[in-house]
Amino acid sequence: MYAIIETGGKQFRVTANDTITVEKLDAKTGDKLSLGKVLLVADGDKVTVGKPVVGGASVSATVVAQKRGTRVRAEKFKRRTGQYHRQGHRQYMTTLKIEAISLA
Repeated sequence: MYAIIETGGKQFRVTANDTITVEKLDAKTGDKLSLGKVLLVADGDKVTVGKPVVGGASVSATVVAQKRGTRVRAEKFKRRTGQYHRQGHRQYMTTLKIEAISLA
């Protein structure tokens, strides 16, 4: 059984016992979450597609860690003028462990 969920503007294909890294969620390490924006649930040959979400479906997860992602560099350069600008960014991320997928 797997599901496609949406969080942080991105879609993830998850199954039970998966570990995924998503954009920061407001929760502490060890908290249990219920992700309700489930777009698709597949159980063997039975596939349920939502319009836009599957009614009654939810994915339960546990917060494993709150961390920061890899550094992204942005640079601007204009030749012959000495103009050079460098900037870095690190996004806050949340690591989730998927516990169960329920279709009520």
